[in-house]
Amino acid sequence: MKSVIVVARILVASMLVVFVGSATGQQLYPNKLIRIITPYPPGGATTPLAHFLGQKMTDSWGQPFVVDNRPGGNTIIGTDALAKSPPDGHTIMLASSAHVLVPLLMKVPYDPIKDFAPVATFTRSTYVLIINPAIPVNNLREFIAYAKARPGQLNYGTPGAGGPQHLAHELLNQTAEIKTQHVPYKGSTQLFTDLIGGRVQMFLATTNTSLPQIKAGKVKPIAIASDTRLPILPQVPTFAEAGLPDFKVGTWYGILAPAGTPKEIIDQLSTAIGKYIAMPDFKEMLANQGMSPFYSNAEQLAGHLIADRTRFMNIIKAGNIKFEN
Repeated sequence: MKSVIVVARILVASMLVVFVGSATGQQLYPNKLIRIITPYPPGGATTPLAHFLGQKMTDSWGQPFVVDNRPGGNTIIGTDALAKSPPDGHTIMLASSAHVLVPLLMKVPYDPIKDFAPVATFTRSTYVLIINPAIPVNNLREFIAYAKARPGQLNYGTPGAGGPQHLAHELLNQTAEIKTQHVPYKGSTQLFTDLIGGRVQMFLATTNTSLPQIKAGKVKPIAIASDTRLPILPQVPTFAEAGLPDFKVGTWYGILAPAGTPKEIIDQLSTAIGKYIAMPDFKEMLANQGMSPFYSNAEQLAGHLIADRTRFMNIIKAGNIKFEN
């Protein structure tokens, strides 16, 4: 009888150890401040996105967050900082499709695939072709004809050489069979000034950055590179509607962690992000910026990275694109 009681006590004690261990494990992450790196300057499109995610994490888990802007080197500085961070889930990065593009054109101190753990995407922003209002065209067909009649005479601006918008313009050159010249800028502020002033004539801008200029009538929107028209820009036709059905470009935004981050933490982050982006306040914030929710889990994001890299390589080869310092 005594042996039965001893065995029973051992089993109960073992169950308590397992229960306490499981409960403790659930509390291990997060257990301190969460740092969200953005490899972009403060004040851009990524800033409100990072703050929104950080605040939701704080509300859910009770841990503070900080948005750590690490601009420079065409996203290389911030991305390298993430690669060198402890893989414990307390340092993550808000990344875009530029993550796999930049290493195709520049030397980087990391491998964009092997040195990172995909977590999830949560939104995407499409591009809208805006032009200087003085150009005497009113739709995409007229603009393409205008550009073909002036090969090499029209300039397009981008926020930086070697970024997704650089490749988007080169793809537009290839798809529309036009020849326009690249003028890179360090960000969008001076670019918009020069577009309005006429130094550059065209810009494939993200919808969220171009909305104020479009609404003020300072630039002329020609076509938007999405599957359907945006409710916030209902007057702007898609490229397909305007006669260029094969031109579809845009940028996704998502979260990466350092390679080696435990799968349990990746899954916890990914599941949480999926819940956050279904919330009405997130959808409203995106809609006001001309963006839309776009969720992909860790496995799907890994597929996006591979597919984007292949697509970017094809555009680079076809356009014989070299990085411009």
